[in-house]
Amino acid sequence: MNESTCEINFFQRKNINKKLKIVFFIAIALASVGLYAQSLGIKDIKIGKGKEALKGTQVTVHYVGKLENGTKFDSSRDRGTPFTFVLGEGQVIQGWDKGVLKMREGGIRKLVIPPSLGYGARNVGPIPANSILHFEVELLTVK
Repeated sequence: MNESTCEINFFQRKNINKKLKIVFFIAIALASVGLYAQSLGIKDIKIGKGKEALKGTQVTVHYVGKLENGTKFDSSRDRGTPFTFVLGEGQVIQGWDKGVLKMREGGIRKLVIPPSLGYGARNVGPIPANSILHFEVELLTVK
């Protein structure tokens, strides 16, 4: 092996290392986006002072549901009728079962629900397939 061959091998290795680093960073970025897209966003607007919503409890809520573009698709408030379900029993989308958990009566929470915890690849009424859902949920009662 002569000097020029060593230089070529050195530069080839250096370029391969650069390419591997780029591929590695792209993979991390894509994985981060994928993980973010699958995670539930929760933000407490008001912390309640009443009973805590735990798995198996019956909860009654008022809610407003919107799409990413801000279009309202459902509202218990507009109907004037709160919604009641048993938490953790699969009666609602997973994003609600997870997002309402540990709220306290009187609390208001914003939920950003990815498709994997919402309706997934299905069209449901005015909700297009693979939609990210935004809900504002007020916990009225826990029984």
